[in-house]
Amino acid sequence: MSAPTVLLADDHGAIRAGLRIMLETHDIVVAGEAADGEVAVRNAAALRPDVVLMDLRMPGRDGVSATREIVDRGLADVLVLTSFDEDELVLAAIRAGAVGFLLKTVDASTLVQAVRGVAAGEGALDPRVTRRALAAVAESAVDGPPAAATPALGELTAREQEVLDGILQGWSNAQLAARLRISVPTVKTHVSNVLAKLGARSRSHAAALVRACGG
Repeated sequence: MSAPTVLLADDHGAIRAGLRIMLETHDIVVAGEAADGEVAVRNAAALRPDVVLMDLRMPGRDGVSATREIVDRGLADVLVLTSFDEDELVLAAIRAGAVGFLLKTVDASTLVQAVRGVAAGEGALDPRVTRRALAAVAESAVDGPPAAATPALGELTAREQEVLDGILQGWSNAQLAARLRISVPTVKTHVSNVLAKLGARSRSHAAALVRACGG
């Protein structure tokens, strides 16, 4: 398998330099960098990396807006780096289609594992970020879940429900395949069907919708 390629999007040069060292030391290719969201989108389109490592707070165009365009255009998967004070931005990034969230204090081994996982089509969720993000989703749903969200859960097949349960547990595609005794490509098909039926843009978005519905 070829080494994953990554685009670093952060307005602090020192942070980008530190991330580059951590990744390149572990044979991950840093294809480019960006100091704001607009450049991140432009470089993602030009370089087509496997993963964009995205900061949320940047001058000019922010990381949420950039994430939405990158995902909508299918340019790359987005792995967000966040701080403890960015709950609202994390929620917005979930809705924008980010597939993973890590704290900026992440260690090298966790970062590398997350990048490789996302590049392989899996999610990457720091448990501390996940709990806070789901709490924010629940608070935002005090007026009730979206009308289409609850009925969609009833449209899942038995197998799709098993896959959704695995997503809620944070299982990777490989873990789902092993536990359900099916192939990884079949898992990917089921995940795609689950996301489509829930109207979710990513695994993390699907989990957030289900939690908000009390599922």
